[in-house]
Amino acid sequence: MEEKNQSFTELDVWKKARILKNELKEIADKFPPEEKYRLTDQLIRSSRSINANIAEGHGRFTYKDQLHFCIQARG
Repeated sequence: MEEKNQSFTELDVWKKARILKNELKEIADKFPPEEKYRLTDQLIRSSRSINANIAEGHGRFTYKDQLHFCIQARG
């Protein structure tokens, strides 16, 4: 059976993480200005890392490597 060559952008989990990232950005934009460089920045950076880890893991060749990045994304 031939395996389909799928891009990480086609993964449902990556799409859902992107939606979460956008929702968190909208919420963070409503935070008070004094939180701009504290909690807001941390929320935005951590939500971006979910997608980055999924994409990074998708490009790995072994299951163990892929799993490592999925665990990082979950964290």
